[in-house]
Amino acid sequence: MYENLKMEFSPEGLALLKQWEGLRLRAYKDSGGVWTIGYGHIETAKPGMTITEEQATELLLDYDLPKYESAVNRYVTVALSQLQFDALVVFCFNVGIRAFKTSTLLKVLNRGDYDDVDDQYMRWVYVNKERVQGLVNRRAASAVMFNRGIFNGNPA
Repeated sequence: MYENLKMEFSPEGLALLKQWEGLRLRAYKDSGGVWTIGYGHIETAKPGMTITEEQATELLLDYDLPKYESAVNRYVTVALSQLQFDALVVFCFNVGIRAFKTSTLLKVLNRGDYDDVDDQYMRWVYVNKERVQGLVNRRAASAVMFNRGIFNGNPA
């Protein structure tokens, strides 16, 4: 079993995450009906809540991202490139840590089946059993990022 050195989210990963999450300074319900604010922050979002762009960035960098970076570092047991790590953090951020750690995507990856990760991303495109085109687009972008970080499991 390979243990990753503790990896950190890159600026390229942050740009992708911000692009897909978007910035909303007023709380709203996401497609799953969850109150959300800033760049996809859910833990403290409430109806009627507003924040500044600076507060949104602080929530993302200081509160949200460290949890998801930690989860990917903890649960992935194979070597990753930076882009693969970033793609997995974006995925984990969106589906949540519990879903990530029990996902078939993670199981497939931890078996070293890097080439099968694409198919696994595309299983996560439904909300309440309905296919959501925004999630299709998001997962496709994450799969491209994962594959751009081509890593065959052999540390360089």
